[in-house]
Amino acid sequence: MNLWLGEILTTDAVAETWQQQARVAALADRLRAKAFGIAPENVDEAIKERSHLLKSVLPAFKQFCQTTLQKEPQEMLPVLWDLWLPLGIKLALHRQQLGRPLIQGILGGQGTGKTTTCKILSLILDRLGYRTVSLSLDDLYKTYSDRLVLTQQDPRLIWRGPPGTHDVDLGLKVLDQIRQSQSSVMLPRFDKSAYGGAGDRTTPEIVTGVDIVLFEGWFVGVRPIDPKVFDTAPPPILTEKDRVFARDMNHRLHDYLPLWERLDSLILLYPTDYRCSLAWRKQAEQQMIAGGKSGMSDAEIEEFVNYFWRSLHPELFIKPLLKDTAAVELAIEIHADHSFGEVYGN
Repeated sequence: MNLWLGEILTTDAVAETWQQQARVAALADRLRAKAFGIAPENVDEAIKERSHLLKSVLPAFKQFCQTTLQKEPQEMLPVLWDLWLPLGIKLALHRQQLGRPLIQGILGGQGTGKTTTCKILSLILDRLGYRTVSLSLDDLYKTYSDRLVLTQQDPRLIWRGPPGTHDVDLGLKVLDQIRQSQSSVMLPRFDKSAYGGAGDRTTPEIVTGVDIVLFEGWFVGVRPIDPKVFDTAPPPILTEKDRVFARDMNHRLHDYLPLWERLDSLILLYPTDYRCSLAWRKQAEQQMIAGGKSGMSDAEIEEFVNYFWRSLHPELFIKPLLKDTAAVELAIEIHADHSFGEVYGN
């Protein structure tokens, strides 16, 4: 693969030998080919389009790898070629077909790479001529003062994050303004460091001419399930108290359905083992501590992650979406080492 990419970057025309290799590779993975709309009749055009885009994106991508990912660009080129470029092209085509701003949902748990995916897609879509902005579910948190009141009403909401801690009406207002192509929109932003880590709203970002919104979050697009499921829920939903909390969080998801209705499409970043999120969080905290910053202990991390699993357990809410053609358009598997696995198109 790196050899092929090297040929693209050092020749003005795609060599016939490279074209043949790339054609075979693009069609070999049938699931991925289907996901990105690649078939024998259009594969040559798809390879040419992707190779031209690669040349355009590469300088900014190299810089992103070195400064943000802190990885060698050569290491990331296969992922760029196989996943991010065709995904960017797919989103651009969807935007073009809609004839209005595209609201693209991105669902993924902790550590699945939502932020990185959004940044790279923005970089690619910018080269394709589309003004792209990222909006996190975190940006829709209620204010610090509102969450204090919320905690008094429901002391179980000890951390921000579960259903009920967001301002759904604010999200609806922002997405509707963008969908209606309003000239100037104020995107809410959230400062997680405010109030000693409790977090609060910060200065909104004023954006204009938005073509595509990448709306990401740990339960973006997740819908309520049958409450009876919690009678035999997996750990850490163990006690009756846990089951009551899980049912209540499930019920609160109904409040988010109008927000999910604004999504034109949903991409699922799916860990092959949901428990990877716990290991990834521990790695991240250890890196922070090693860098001289404060971080949580392993015991604190386990308590934190288990809290979120009790509220919306991945096995109950996320796994069923993997094959839900009505809810998810594209699912991307994430392995324990953060590498990408299968790509499913529905």
